[in-house]
Amino acid sequence: MMRLAECPLSGPVSAEATCRRFHEIGFAIVPDVISPTDCSRLLPLIERPAEGRAGSRAMLRMDWCRELALALSRHPSIAPLLPPGSVPVQCTLFEKSAEKNWLVAFHQDQSIPVAEATDSRGRTGWSVKDGLTFVQAPPDVLAQMVALRLQLDAPDGSDGALRVIPGSHRNGKVLEAEIDHFRAAQAEVTCRVEQGGVLVMRPLLLHASSKIVGSQPRRVLHFLFGPAALPHGLRWPEC
Repeated sequence: MMRLAECPLSGPVSAEATCRRFHEIGFAIVPDVISPTDCSRLLPLIERPAEGRAGSRAMLRMDWCRELALALSRHPSIAPLLPPGSVPVQCTLFEKSAEKNWLVAFHQDQSIPVAEATDSRGRTGWSVKDGLTFVQAPPDVLAQMVALRLQLDAPDGSDGALRVIPGSHRNGKVLEAEIDHFRAAQAEVTCRVEQGGVLVMRPLLLHASSKIVGSQPRRVLHFLFGPAALPHGLRWPEC
């Protein structure tokens, strides 16, 4: 397994202050978590998306991906940002390129993968994607979840980096009609992450991304962490 660099977030900031800031704004950038060499070693392991598709939601089925998820969660600058007892529950490969390019409007990530559909009262938004079953998560579960986005390619300044609205996760689930209100109240921030760095974020943080305009591909492994057990009769997928 690759060795993760032990790099602080940025500057002489205490872990306690970093955690407070993360909970306040909903995201943090941890640079140099793995080396560019290790990023290159990961690329051949990535399952090629099917023709015309822009990624895969089922990466965590692979042994190397589960090992990487655990290693990331133990990184000294990332571990304090994860709720106690967090476990990896999903990994998605996002791959933008000149051939497979797209933009995403501001939204929240409200769905979670589960082992199977249930008749749990009040659960909505059931769907099946890449062989995984998804459902709209209860608010108390979403409040305990954190995503880690590992940047595998060196950005060239036109790579469609994620844009976020700081602090928007503190409003819970936001209706689509309310998004413009939050955009007007708080300036968005572009999260430029260098190769081997990780963007740590709350799924309820309003976020968006643009198309890439250059030829450099942008590949990101998006790991989702949640509580070890789910309420309301729901279960995480076996992987």
